[in-house]
Amino acid sequence: MKARKAAAVFILVTVTLDMLAIGLIAPVLPKLVLQFVGGNAATAAKWFGVFATVFALMQFIFSPVLGVLSDRFGRRPIVLLSNLGLGLDYVVMALAPTIGWLFLGRVISGITAASISTATAYISDVVPKEKRAGAFGMIGAAFGVGFVLGPALGGILGNADPRLPFWVASGLSLLNALYGFLFVPESLPRDRRKPFALRRANPLGALILLRSHPELFRLATIQFIGYLSHEVFEVWALYSIYRYAWTAGSVGTSLAFVGAMSVLISGVLVRVIVARIGERRTLYIGQLFGGVGMFLAGLARTGTMFMGSIPVISMWGISGPAAQGMMTHRVSDREQGELQGAISSLRSVAILIGPSVFTLTFAYFIDARRQWVFPGAPWFLAGCLLFLAMALSTRIERRETPSRSDADLRNAEPPTVVTDTAPEAGPFLG
Repeated sequence: MKARKAAAVFILVTVTLDMLAIGLIAPVLPKLVLQFVGGNAATAAKWFGVFATVFALMQFIFSPVLGVLSDRFGRRPIVLLSNLGLGLDYVVMALAPTIGWLFLGRVISGITAASISTATAYISDVVPKEKRAGAFGMIGAAFGVGFVLGPALGGILGNADPRLPFWVASGLSLLNALYGFLFVPESLPRDRRKPFALRRANPLGALILLRSHPELFRLATIQFIGYLSHEVFEVWALYSIYRYAWTAGSVGTSLAFVGAMSVLISGVLVRVIVARIGERRTLYIGQLFGGVGMFLAGLARTGTMFMGSIPVISMWGISGPAAQGMMTHRVSDREQGELQGAISSLRSVAILIGPSVFTLTFAYFIDARRQWVFPGAPWFLAGCLLFLAMALSTRIERRETPSRSDADLRNAEPPTVVTDTAPEAGPFLG
């Protein structure tokens, strides 16, 4: 048990440091791009868009690859190699003499950051099923910590030297790789590993697993809708500046508040709520809060009212870990890496298409040439998507038999029934 706790802590530290490292370079990457293009803001914006797209594209392609490799060779070597690769990549970016080298660095970063799916599979290996939703919530909290601290620290370091945050990010990643190499055990026993198959190690092949079971496919659809809805935050700065005349400082403070709420809800409330009402109810209640919060944000006439919508929207954070926990129940232990890779690919698709969906919606509804201007339209769109996800969530079966591979079925004992982690009935929800 102590070894399991130590391993889970390492994974949480890994995710935190990965997000912290990404956050560290966020404030200074635009400055470096501007330097490389001679201060031309329009050209820099185009390159910055290319960097964001290629990062998401690499995650889309390589998340299932790393997930399937971890099912074959174990989680530990994949996570350690990714940490090592990320650390060396930040060195390349720190020394980049041209924008081409910086582009190469973003490609490598996208590949190595795809190891988050393997880290999540590690959690599935070492945490009992009934506690996985809470553990996934802790991963969400780790994302939040990196989101809050990374940009703030990166801005301070970047004021001294725009390349300094890259060196610090590299040091954090390499130290974590060294710690994992020395102290962290493998989580996947050899008898639970699955042969590597190229047909599964790609984004399209990953969909085969998600379609292998009706309930798994429905949960995957719900997750994708949630990931897509989350991309409404891409219009956060534009929206608040347009509607409330916020300064850059106000925008940064509000986003830090979003991150802090994410840490609180993911790190504390998920475990409490799942233990109290079960994963299934946690899933659709969180989506209800999210949908209502999005509508409140779209209707907010003042910046204060807009800030008031943040805690309501943030309660949506209980849904993702619950859905992910339910999905792990519906595949075998030998397919957890493949599953997490497939989930990461879904997230990457949402990141690729979501920003355009919401920014174009915002642009359409604030066009001065139109008689009816409605700047809150992106938030209403996100709210409608979440209500759709909630409707699908209420149709998830209350108990489920996990999906298993052919080899598992040949060697298995009679199937057991997996239920949600708390009884359906309760004093408040009946």
